[in-house]
Amino acid sequence: MLHFKNGEKSCEFDSDSAALQEILKALGLDNKKVIAAKFNGELMDLSRCVNSDGEVEAIMTDSPEGLEILRHSTAHLMAQAIERLYPGTHFGIGPAIKDGFYYDIDVAGTITEADLPAIEAEMRKISGAGEKVSRLDMTKEEALKFFAADPYKTELISEIEAPTVSIYKQGEYADLCRGPHVPDASKIHNFKLLSVAGAYWRGSEKNKMLTRIYGTAFATPDELKAYIKRIEEAKLRDHRKLGKELDLFSLHEEGPGFPFFHPKGMIIMNTLINFWRREHLKRGYLEIKTPQILDRELWIRSGHWDHYRDNMYFTEIDEKPYAIKPMNCPGSILVYKTQLRSYRDLPMRLAELGCVHRHERSGVLHGLMRVRCFTQDDAHTYITPEQIKEEVTRIMELDKYFYTNVFGFKYSVELSTRPEDSMGTDEQWEAAEAALRDALESTGTPYTINPGDGAFYGPKIDFHLEDCIGRTWQCGTIQLDFQMPGRFDVTYRGEDGAEHTPVMIHRVVFGSVERFMGILIEHYAGAFPYWLAPVQVKIIPIADDHIDYAQELNDKLTALGIRVEVDSRTEKLGKKIRDAQVQKIPYMLVVGAKEKESGTVGVRERSKGDLGAMTLEAFKDLLAQEFDPTK
Repeated sequence: MLHFKNGEKSCEFDSDSAALQEILKALGLDNKKVIAAKFNGELMDLSRCVNSDGEVEAIMTDSPEGLEILRHSTAHLMAQAIERLYPGTHFGIGPAIKDGFYYDIDVAGTITEADLPAIEAEMRKISGAGEKVSRLDMTKEEALKFFAADPYKTELISEIEAPTVSIYKQGEYADLCRGPHVPDASKIHNFKLLSVAGAYWRGSEKNKMLTRIYGTAFATPDELKAYIKRIEEAKLRDHRKLGKELDLFSLHEEGPGFPFFHPKGMIIMNTLINFWRREHLKRGYLEIKTPQILDRELWIRSGHWDHYRDNMYFTEIDEKPYAIKPMNCPGSILVYKTQLRSYRDLPMRLAELGCVHRHERSGVLHGLMRVRCFTQDDAHTYITPEQIKEEVTRIMELDKYFYTNVFGFKYSVELSTRPEDSMGTDEQWEAAEAALRDALESTGTPYTINPGDGAFYGPKIDFHLEDCIGRTWQCGTIQLDFQMPGRFDVTYRGEDGAEHTPVMIHRVVFGSVERFMGILIEHYAGAFPYWLAPVQVKIIPIADDHIDYAQELNDKLTALGIRVEVDSRTEKLGKKIRDAQVQKIPYMLVVGAKEKESGTVGVRERSKGDLGAMTLEAFKDLLAQEFDPTK
């Protein structure tokens, strides 16, 4: 006799084993939304039989776990369709990811985005036929024979330490997989194939380039439609497209991963940096600048050589090995160590807008979002252990001011704990994680745990910004470091006269100024707020006779620090206004004979349109009301 329960509900089976689907029915939990189950906390297929008493939970399609199962099952559905349409294709891996799934395939010939509708049609045919999904458990030896003709599966199976593996079959298609999966393909309705890219097998440039097909799937058609709409909106906001149209930056084959900033792009970047400097000066930070190239021994000592070497660039000077810095922290430590420090000097907040270089694979480079060289708005704060909570709280307040008050972002917070590849003792990590938790909880900050994603030298708090179309971007971080100060013999003289090792906080607000600029381009769709706009006012003379008045206005506004351009082209007025609108300039001043004679300007605002005629003084007063955190 087997006993099963779900909360207060329970049932019995007079047998040695029972299928989970039958158990759910007996518990009154079976419905069309159920695609899998949990037995004593373990996710399983509905068809799986269990032979012991336990707690059973239904997994619905619209739950986070159910959605992941649905998406992974859709990846298998896509693979089956590809195998039918492109016989002889070999399959790498096909996981569920945030917002969808992908599959890496080795296909004879090519698959482009033009081929996706045909693959989708075949997927719908299989789904309509309700192709059953079944699980087979095999020994490693059996599985190696089963996949003998597939080099990717045999490689994966050979590395599995367990004596048995599971394989999922769906019609003629079979794949190595842990599962669970939907019971049959008819459960999969709301899906869309999105794009095609290249990806090296297992992420290594030494391996063959495979074709990666991305797709998505949702529990309901409305959720899918909303997501597709969001994707289309994201395409319109693509910072690479807008960066070119607005003449902000460009990307060139001569420097892959190294963006070129144009004059208007530099205005935005410098405005962000000037704002950053102003706010940090107010909050007691001291700005420093450290070299980009430093002796390799420094990076060995810091731990980067052992934990970050594959992401670094190297060079040789005077027959000695050097590294181009991927991070600013070791340089900051050398500055700290130039003098003896006392507890009275702490907290010491050393900030640096450091240019860092990191080797990113060519396949992951993406405009300003993923580059090989960027400006990190770094700061390293040296504190006593007793100052941790207060200093972390101060940084969190700074982040909130930047993200919410200035840029209008909603954000969420994540506490990332000790990774497998880490330095230090259990006691140090426990103390560091407890200190960050204390700061979060004492300020009432909601947070989630991201286990194992801390830096190799300490746990961290990460800030994820949500843009106007619901996408999230990880920007700020606060990293608590009990390791590096000890490795560099960093000390301060305590109140007791003895030497002590300070705690070091690594933190950024923008993260990367370049990436943050890319996020802002997409968040604002290129229509920057007045204080950030590269051109704040465009003066449009109606005819050549009015250019001298336009230039006079330009000189007066420029003297006030307002960024102004005069459109003196021999174009019609309508075209000049349209072009200024396309360039997303906040204000346009239209001037003709009437305005010149009366000393007025015809004001147009980017989103409100025609505001009518006003004196220059009235227009200055209007601009003075614009939000500008740099003043």
